[in-house]
Amino acid sequence: MSSIEFLAPGAGPDGCCREPGFSLAELMIVVALLAILVAIGYPSYVSYRIRANRAAAQSFLIDLANRQQLHFLDARAFTTNLAKLGASPVPPEVAPYYAIPDPVIDNAATPPAFTLSALARAGTVQAKDGDLSINSSGVRSGHW
Repeated sequence: MSSIEFLAPGAGPDGCCREPGFSLAELMIVVALLAILVAIGYPSYVSYRIRANRAAAQSFLIDLANRQQLHFLDARAFTTNLAKLGASPVPPEVAPYYAIPDPVIDNAATPPAFTLSALARAGTVQAKDGDLSINSSGVRSGHW
């Protein structure tokens, strides 16, 4: 009479169990899947960061424009100084990516006018996104 042998799951042909762990092929498959996920997700992450930085700069420029209008109501002239607008220093979420120069004003014009700018810093993720500006009429230029 012949006997039937039952092998434990994962047992080799000699009945001995394999060492626990992963084979090189299994590990390479996992690494390949992770690489594919990173290749898909990283550009989206960078795009999100650029949009978030731009939104912070846009919000700051709009706030500066509102402060400039309030200053005009008090002094009957626009100011060329960010500190007089209470906006110095530039917020930390804007400063690493944009340089905010003092406003360009023309108080002799009728009506008086100003232009506020956010200049994208070279060498940052914002460099390709470009500069932003807004004037006293509310006209925006750049990537709004």
